[in-house]
Amino acid sequence: MSVTVIDYDRSMARWEPDAAGRLRRAAVELFAERGVESTTVAAIAERAGVTERTFFRYFTDKREVLFSDQGQFASGFVIGVETAPAGASPLDAVADGLRKGIGFFAPENRQGARVRASVITANPGLQERELLKMAGVSDAMAAALRARGVTEPAATIAAWAGIAVLGAAFAAWLDEAETRELPELVEEGIRELRALGLA
Repeated sequence: MSVTVIDYDRSMARWEPDAAGRLRRAAVELFAERGVESTTVAAIAERAGVTERTFFRYFTDKREVLFSDQGQFASGFVIGVETAPAGASPLDAVADGLRKGIGFFAPENRQGARVRASVITANPGLQERELLKMAGVSDAMAAALRARGVTEPAATIAAWAGIAVLGAAFAAWLDEAETRELPELVEEGIRELRALGLA
C-alpha cells in the first residue's frame, strides 16, 4: 500500500490570504536575485505558493507586479491636495498632498522599498516606467489644484515641485545610512523649498 506524502506547508500557502502581496514580494525577491529578464511568472508563482493562473488573476505580466498599485499610490497625494484648507496656497496644498500620500510607505516596508528601487535602477525600461508613474502623480495633483481654482502654469509648477521634494526625500529614505523616517525627510524638503523662495 502506497502512502501519499503531502507537503502541508506548500498546500496551505495556496490558501493563505493576500495572494497579491505574496506575489509582489516573491517577484521583487526574484528580480533582485536573478534579474527581471531571467525571472519567469512560473518562478514567481511557485515562490508565492500559488499557481500561474492565480498570478494572472492579479497581474497582466511580471513587470506589472512593480506598478500594479499605481492608482492607490496616487490617490493619497490627490486626496491631500483636495482636502487642504480653503485658501491654502498651491504649494501648501501640495505639501498637504505629500503628507497624506507618503502614508502609502509603511516604515516596516523600508527594506522592501530598497530592494524594489535596486531592481528598477538596474533596468532602463523599468526606470522609464517609474518616471511615467511619478509624472502621473504630478498630473493628478495638478488636476486637483485646478479643481481648487489654481490657474496654469501655477498648478503644474506646484505639482512638479512637490514631486521633486518627494523624490529627494524618498532617495534619502532608501539610503542605508539614513535613520530618519520619510515624514521627517519630506518636511525637510518642504522647508528647503520655502528657503529657496519657491513656496
